[in-house]
Amino acid sequence: MSETTTRLALRGAAASIPDRFGACLLAPGRTRFRLWAPAQDSVAVEIEPDRPGARRVPMQAGPDGWFEVQVDCGAGTRYRYGLGSGQSVPDPASRMQDGDVHDASVVVDPAAYRWRQTRWRGRPWSEAVIYELHVGAFGGFDGVRAQLPRLAKLGITAVELMPVADFPGARNWGYDGVLPYAPDRAYGTPEQLKALVDEAHGLGLMVFLDVVYNHFGPDGNYLHAYAPAFFREDMHTPWGPAIDFRRAQVRDFFTGNAAYWLRDYRFDGLRFDAAHAIAEQDWLEEMAHVLRQATDRQRHVHLVLEHDDNAVVLLEHEFDAQWNDDGHHVLHRLLTGENQGYYGDYDEQPAALLARCLAQGFAYQGECSAHRGGVPRGRPSAHLPPTSFVLFLQNHDQIGNRARGERLLALLRAQGRTEVLRAAVALVLLAPQIPLIFMGEEYGVEAPFLYFTSHGPELAQAVREGRRREFAGFAEFADEAARAAIPDPNEAATFEASRHGLLDRGAAQDWPDYYGTLLRCRRDALVPSLDAARAIGAQALGEQAVWARWSLGDGRLLALYANFGDAAVPAPTPADAAGLLFESRAGAAGELEQGSLAAVCTLAWIEEGAS
Repeated sequence: MSETTTRLALRGAAASIPDRFGACLLAPGRTRFRLWAPAQDSVAVEIEPDRPGARRVPMQAGPDGWFEVQVDCGAGTRYRYGLGSGQSVPDPASRMQDGDVHDASVVVDPAAYRWRQTRWRGRPWSEAVIYELHVGAFGGFDGVRAQLPRLAKLGITAVELMPVADFPGARNWGYDGVLPYAPDRAYGTPEQLKALVDEAHGLGLMVFLDVVYNHFGPDGNYLHAYAPAFFREDMHTPWGPAIDFRRAQVRDFFTGNAAYWLRDYRFDGLRFDAAHAIAEQDWLEEMAHVLRQATDRQRHVHLVLEHDDNAVVLLEHEFDAQWNDDGHHVLHRLLTGENQGYYGDYDEQPAALLARCLAQGFAYQGECSAHRGGVPRGRPSAHLPPTSFVLFLQNHDQIGNRARGERLLALLRAQGRTEVLRAAVALVLLAPQIPLIFMGEEYGVEAPFLYFTSHGPELAQAVREGRRREFAGFAEFADEAARAAIPDPNEAATFEASRHGLLDRGAAQDWPDYYGTLLRCRRDALVPSLDAARAIGAQALGEQAVWARWSLGDGRLLALYANFGDAAVPAPTPADAAGLLFESRAGAAGELEQGSLAAVCTLAWIEEGAS
């Protein structure tokens, strides 16, 4: 029996974990409040604080730092926790805030929303075409809901929301969240979020949620006041003290949070942000096992990692897939020529590295990364199916972590190479890996997606200065004046610039038509047999071109040819002249049949009845 299995057996069933923290409605007029506050001698729950008729009800101290009490109050009740030290704090497991993160928490009835799509069971992972979006950029939960019919018609099958956990202020990327159970009120109410999920299910769309379990934001986190044991004193992350996942209470808090989103909001899956920053990696496997055991076997639930260490062992067990940063980085290097920062790890023989990503998943499978100080990164991944990897040309990080937030189309337009983007899009959408599209790229939006916040003056200044220091090592920003021109994350104009073009797209149809055509090809020709797809091999064709082949589950072969260079290269001819599935450039298929892969193009070929 493994260590994880032993721990699960000792700690009991998963079903009780989601209700251990915060306010739990027991009956229409009866609520149980529960707080883990091991640094406090006494705690009270303050009912309707700062209002007429406010009550302060002492909580009973239990073992291991727990405090609990049942109070005659129902859904909609505002409350705070009064600590023995004299401080009054919101509930760390608040299901809704009466305003922002510093305000009172609100008791929520999880059964108040009447679901319409009661028979929805999700979709298989092989059908996933993911569309990542920022809820605030579309105007909140209702704004996203209005976009769903368009996305479903385009061929999207899964919408992924960037984090919605309550963050300070009115605008934020979401990775500064401090109340993991509470949807941010700037986006809407719990019922509005559930209506979004419900509407998506009615259109055949899955909905995934990005969750952040590796750190809390810098403003509005009161855990240090009453549960400093939540954090480690001997370890820090880039965002502050490391969360102490050695403690059962901490593990249960986040496992319960994951179960809560899947159960109460009926999300179809979760994406775990920067999971490599969690020191106790065994918790990830434990948490995923708990979720699998607690989920209806007839329901499709998908768990996806972002993990800088290329964590193959997690993909071998409980997780469906990982974001393939290697695939993105080498594609970006091939398309733009950029080689600063982590792109430097992909500067030598990028076509060969792309071929390795297509055939084996990760480019780094134990090799040393110069960008990471020469340490080995990753493990062999060739045995994993292609669907274990999420492939993309852009996402919130890869655009927004740039100083000016440039999208790929804007970068390539400046180089006069926009046609190469069409070839890259075709490769991503027709490869057997799971494709991800970042909001706006399907319309050719060129407005930036910048990093934005709405912190108070002191923290805003620290973020502004930190952002400028971050880019000081880049030649482009060596000059102080250049760094001073980097958009201020806290300015409202930075957020508004990041929304530009998402809602007012004009009449341009070239890009949506192109994406729609590719997604129909994927749906009809590939998806029915992706579950059993396996790579046959891939190779570089010169310095900027690749050829890759996969066996599909029905015995057919898929071949992809991609040339991102400005000159044709010799290439193997297709075995079946009638098997053309797609060409990004008219006439390229005829040239390939003569043994030449045209410049700046991608072709997809299906060979019927191959063994």
